[in-house]
Amino acid sequence: MTQTTTSYRSGTATVHAGFAQQLRGEWTKFRTVRGWVAGLAAAALVIVLIGLIGAHTERPTCEDPNQPCTGARGPGGEAVTDRFYFVHQPLTGDGSITVRITSLAPDGAKGGLPPWAKAGIVLKAGDRAGSAYAAVMATAGHGVRMQHNYSHDTAGAPGAVSAASPHWLRLTRTGDTVTGYRSADGARWTAVGTARLTGLPSQVQAGMFAASPPATESTSQKFGGLSNRGAPTRATGVFDHVALSGAESGDAAWHGEQMGGPADDFASDGTFHRVDDTFTVTGSGDIAPAVGGPMTAGGQTIERSLAGTFVGLILVIVVGATFITAEYRRGLIRTTLMASPRRGRAPAAKAVVLAAVTFAAGLPAAAAAVLLGEWLVRPGGFDFPVGTLTELRVVAGTAALLAVTAVLALAVGTILRRSAGAVTLVFAAIVLPYILATASILPAGPSQWLLRVTPAAGFAIQQNMPQYAQVDSDYTPAFGYFPLPPWGGFAVLCGWTAVALGAAVFMMRRRDA
Repeated sequence: MTQTTTSYRSGTATVHAGFAQQLRGEWTKFRTVRGWVAGLAAAALVIVLIGLIGAHTERPTCEDPNQPCTGARGPGGEAVTDRFYFVHQPLTGDGSITVRITSLAPDGAKGGLPPWAKAGIVLKAGDRAGSAYAAVMATAGHGVRMQHNYSHDTAGAPGAVSAASPHWLRLTRTGDTVTGYRSADGARWTAVGTARLTGLPSQVQAGMFAASPPATESTSQKFGGLSNRGAPTRATGVFDHVALSGAESGDAAWHGEQMGGPADDFASDGTFHRVDDTFTVTGSGDIAPAVGGPMTAGGQTIERSLAGTFVGLILVIVVGATFITAEYRRGLIRTTLMASPRRGRAPAAKAVVLAAVTFAAGLPAAAAAVLLGEWLVRPGGFDFPVGTLTELRVVAGTAALLAVTAVLALAVGTILRRSAGAVTLVFAAIVLPYILATASILPAGPSQWLLRVTPAAGFAIQQNMPQYAQVDSDYTPAFGYFPLPPWGGFAVLCGWTAVALGAAVFMMRRRDA
């Protein structure tokens, strides 16, 4: 019994020492071949340089060099769209505003309004674009909604507004809390939602507004790609029974103001008219989070700073494939396998070493590309800021993307034993689908399919722009939106790599003596 136990412990120690020696041996091989070290260094350098070039060339310029061209920022620092026509007056302290809206219709636009065209009432912290707000509104296609601070949206009663079916709307402020209500008759009220606007000043602006996001027109191009173009739309809301309690000024103080700047390619200026107790307010634009689609004024997302990733991947694929095929070409594989009779240990050791050195090269490269890209773009205010955790996930995820791709190339190289075939196959599996999907060469449907089932799904780890139900946009790969969540897409790449590595071990056991 004692001899059996001793023998077992001795055998276990030998196995662990053997794998550690295998790792040291593979690391020695890697660092002594200048081409492999230079390949990873070149991949890291390419990622940084292309990111800097892209950030510099895509950085917008201001029409007036003496004025900062900063985009609107919400209460949390997020990029937002804050353009609408506002008829308002001050509201000091606690109070409420009540209106009846009897119409929401297009103003000189054929084909109706976009579904998220809106008109209603709003309490806003100030006239600065991006300031805190809470609003309750009628929309063209989504019924009554309460929205606050750009990214929050709560559904109320469904149905369109008309003279025969008006909506009564009310906002009530108590301290930092704003509650939105809706009524069909002005007597029985139903709460739509409640918003807590931390730090809301004592005096806010309260009133009626109208906004209508740009319409999207898609045109077909060669190879099935789509080109999107936006055109301004204008929505007109008709209000009566306007009542404001707690106002600092009287009823004659209603003031109409175009919020969010002058007209541009996506929005036109608004107007308002008053006849007795009836207000007609016309507006264009939107009050919503900014997204990376074609309807925004342009912006630099952090994954654009990592545009050099797929170029760096090509170099990583070459290094990963030749890390094993060089041994087959020179006949050294037999020596490697003699040193490790267990066939699965050799590819495992190679995979660990290759993944570690690739991740170590990719991590500082991705971090430098993102940080330097932000430094170049942020003075213009056109970047889309993200949280620290998201930024860390994108940077570390990019390094992991490079590392797993290198292991995939290693596995395919083990199966094929030819570097040219392995490089071509992995390129076709991960880089080519990414280019086809993001360059609008294919329609949105096939592009999303490619990024669900091929190893190119791993690029989703770089996604940082969320989708919003209250914003209609082109949520497609061409505009940085992947069909799978970040870790879901990365899991697809890892799955392909695990299958390929398993097949490589199987082939090595069956074929290589």
